Amino acid sequence: MTETSGRLLKLLALLQTRRDWSGHELAERLDVSGRTIRRDVERLRELGYPVDALTGPAGGYRLRAGTAMPPLLLDDDEAVAVAVGLSGAASTSVAGIEETSVRALLKLEQVLPSHLRRRVTALRSATATLPATGPTIDPDALTAIAAACRDRERLRFAYTGRDGSASRRRVEPHGLVNLHGRWYLVAWDCDRRDWRTFRLDRLERPTPAGTRFAPREPPGGDAVAYVTQGLSSVPHRWQARVTLHATAAEMSERFPSMFGGFEPLGPDTCEYRTSDDELDWVAARIGMLGVEFEVHEPPELRALFARLAERFARAGG
Repeated sequence: MTETSGRLLKLLALLQTRRDWSGHELAERLDVSGRTIRRDVERLRELGYPVDALTGPAGGYRLRAGTAMPPLLLDDDEAVAVAVGLSGAASTSVAGIEETSVRALLKLEQVLPSHLRRRVTALRSATATLPATGPTIDPDALTAIAAACRDRERLRFAYTGRDGSASRRRVEPHGLVNLHGRWYLVAWDCDRRDWRTFRLDRLERPTPAGTRFAPREPPGGDAVAYVTQGLSSVPHRWQARVTLHATAAEMSERFPSMFGGFEPLGPDTCEYRTSDDELDWVAARIGMLGVEFEVHEPPELRALFARLAERFARAGG
């Protein structure tokens, strides 16, 4: 590969990693002059890649969507991550993506070098994925929101709250979180001047507002922790309180985000509180903890565990 050809591939790879690049940034990354960048952009255009020039004080470039899919340039780690991600997409909560994921995976595995194929096989064989049980999400909406997070562009969308109330929102999206089968958007609500968590299955018609924003840090600096804390504080129909036969430190380490907190009671016990609108989810959550427990409240949960015990006993023969 000639030096120019190799540089063109590196330039194309950079243009694929984010939406806009200034000519100065590209020149620094490739260790060439701005004039060379301009010549290389012209070569990419001659090869059919739609690279737009951006106006403004600094100028810049953007690889826009064209009439055909350009080749994606992935390094080894990116190729492995994509292959493993596609292999688990059959159990995803994104609507209608299962079959297309399998087709994409077949294409990718066909061209993977043998040493990367071995890494993918090893990771897949050692990874177990539970089928998604939460609501499915429109993939177009998911990608539109992800692009707005990446490009730091404000979003507008319609939203239905837990109480059924409808509203229009204008937000600065920070990031997406997939937690226990549901997708959440963490964002700064421009009209309410505060951070909010939005369930994507209650969100409709996300549209870029055309306005960029300076990034903010969510409370605590961790989007996952923010969503988990918010979910645990939301009032639900069923409030459960149980004693676990394990230490609070042990349970917190094993289950850092389990829709509830662990409070120490004694040397070998702790209290776990959790809530949900569905009692079956509460029972499943407690059962997944994998330790002995006693239910204190609500009494309906004790009755549900009794019915489950009879059902499991019959299943066990």
